[in-house]
Amino acid sequence: MAEELFSEEEIRREIIRVMRELYRRGLISALGGNVSARLPGSNEVWITPSGVFKGDLHEDDLVKIDLEGNVIEGFLKPSVEWPLHVKIYQVRPDVNAVVHAHNPVTTGLALAGIAPMPITVEAVFTLRKVPIVPYAFPGTKELAELVGEHIKGGARALILQNHGVIGVGYNLVEAEAIVETLEEVSLTMLAAMIAGQRKPPLIPERDVELAKKLYRF
Repeated sequence: MAEELFSEEEIRREIIRVMRELYRRGLISALGGNVSARLPGSNEVWITPSGVFKGDLHEDDLVKIDLEGNVIEGFLKPSVEWPLHVKIYQVRPDVNAVVHAHNPVTTGLALAGIAPMPITVEAVFTLRKVPIVPYAFPGTKELAELVGEHIKGGARALILQNHGVIGVGYNLVEAEAIVETLEEVSLTMLAAMIAGQRKPPLIPERDVELAKKLYRF
């Protein structure tokens, strides 16, 4: 069973690894961005803390909460974004990891009204369709509800207007890959636009439809 492939110790190590890699790549800042993960089917979630330097977190800094936000284990406060994390787990039983980053290029293009386009194979197969969530103040129930509405249809990634991005997955590797692919696609789009191609060529629709049939999304 899937539960036998993971342990809470592995999850905690993976959260630390992902946070350090996101910080190294400039996708989160010193105090911005958060990550959570759970054992498959569990109602308990490990999440990064609030107000702690994100580039050098340690396993003891992490906080375990339930799906109501109650602290079960840990000494620090959970991320202020815990409401959107638990909302995702509540509406998506298939999701076991959530990465919330502040991808600068993806966020900037969204502010200009430009959403990720199917310009690369990765954009089609990995990202699929990426909804843009209207702005709501960070850490609020309003934002959590908006995220829940936009993610429950099966999206793998969201862009939070004026804020950042969310990637979800069966595990942390998948969620991390979603966030990194978002920025890669956005950088490619930006490069084409800087070179004068406002509307870059897209992957042909027939290939997009073939991908949907092959991978059932």
